[in-house]
Amino acid sequence: SDLVESGGGLVQPGGSLRLSCAATGDTLDYFSIAWFRQSPGKEREGVSCIDATDGKVYYGDSVKGRFTASKDRSKSTAYLQMNSLKPEDAATYYCALHYYCDGFLTPDVISQFENWGQGTQVTVSS
Repeated sequence: SDLVESGGGLVQPGGSLRLSCAATGDTLDYFSIAWFRQSPGKEREGVSCIDATDGKVYYGDSVKGRFTASKDRSKSTAYLQMNSLKPEDAATYYCALHYYCDGFLTPDVISQFENWGQGTQVTVSS
């Protein structure tokens, strides 16, 4: 079934938000979970990915050092902790599943991810 994102909102530059991505059952045990974002007029962009095979976490260059992705298997929920937010982080954030994280930053692989949710809107403005 589709994933459900939540936790978006309005935050001032420099502020923080934590997004959640609710899955079902043991989905996160078997699939890699990635976060993406898209703002109007732009392509969907890979933000982070947790690999199901070894638990490694990968980040896009624009969020490294500011965002932290994690997951709680007992709650079947993934999280994206976003700190030091900038106006350019404003977008609709989505989570999605795939077998691997390889190439999650490239459009061809992004299109292979599945179970997209409706997204959660993040606005960064003073």
